[in-house]
Amino acid sequence: MYYTSTDLNQHPSIMSKLSHLHATTQAKLPQITRIAVALFDQDSDIVRTFIYSGKPSPLNHYQANLSQCHSLQEVARSREARIVQDLSIYRDSRHEHAIKIYEAGYRSSYTLPLLSGNTLLGFIFFNGDDEQVFDKRCVEHLDLIGNLLALMVINELSEVITLASTMKTAIDVTHFRDPETAGHLSRMAHYSRLIAQRVADERGLNDHFIEHIFMFAPLHDIGKITVPDEILFKRGPLTPDERTEMQKHCESGRDLIDKLLCNYRLSNLDHTKMLRNIVLCHHEAIDGSGYPAGLVGEAVPIEARIVAVADVFDALTSERPYKAAWTNSDAFAELARLAGNKLDADCVAALHEALPEVLRIQATFDSTEF
Repeated sequence: MYYTSTDLNQHPSIMSKLSHLHATTQAKLPQITRIAVALFDQDSDIVRTFIYSGKPSPLNHYQANLSQCHSLQEVARSREARIVQDLSIYRDSRHEHAIKIYEAGYRSSYTLPLLSGNTLLGFIFFNGDDEQVFDKRCVEHLDLIGNLLALMVINELSEVITLASTMKTAIDVTHFRDPETAGHLSRMAHYSRLIAQRVADERGLNDHFIEHIFMFAPLHDIGKITVPDEILFKRGPLTPDERTEMQKHCESGRDLIDKLLCNYRLSNLDHTKMLRNIVLCHHEAIDGSGYPAGLVGEAVPIEARIVAVADVFDALTSERPYKAAWTNSDAFAELARLAGNKLDADCVAALHEALPEVLRIQATFDSTEF
């Protein structure tokens, strides 16, 4: 069975492409009941689910430290595939990933490293419900699928990186210096992913959606490149006219995103609506007092609500030239005060519940930036 670019191009998103690959694979190899891709973040040592096709499992919305996944560590070290024909060897394992995959009903696995050059981007997983399913014929076919899937993932990630790099270039060309540093953007992106993972089931968010929140969150304030320096860097309170000018950055950012997506021919990038919503709506408030549109409650897109909580929390807990950093305790108390009127209460609770991960993010991305 052969796969052509025409076949895959009929499916607009990488999730639907994966579902198509899985369906056509099962027509030839019905024993392959799950295909999944996990991405690896070298800075935080985190492996997290990105896309998957198959029955729902505890590995959806899942992440773990690579240093705690010994079998994946070996794949990462050797850059070679790994076959496990009988997953019962992990039945009594103390490692959460091994326990979850066995409890989900999978009994065999084939794992490929996802590489771009020599850079490890993540892992591709094929699973079967039965033991001993990966014979020579099966593996040869799955290697083909794995290569196609790797190209698809690399292409999508490259497009997002192109967009993000273009945004950074736009800032640099204008000699713009935002007090929101690289550390702030990294932390709030990771906080956004923590929140999204914890509200995912209730809100019907898949891991592909969650990963794009993480990738797009740092672009939320791109429209500030249009705000005059005398307003952006003003130490004292803004006048009503200055505040109006500052608030225009949401719509300016949305317009800039649209132009760049068009100019760089990235309009087919997955979740562009999400990106536009994050940029345009991250200052909307649950009670309708936000801007630019005064949206109320559920009318505020969930991705914008998630990013707003992450952004406010990191702004409070970060040192700035004009303020000391708040403690986490004081910052969470302020979020609790704002929950339900300015900020989404579920998103606030989700971040608070993730405190151990919050502490790890703060330790990884130093907040001493000035």
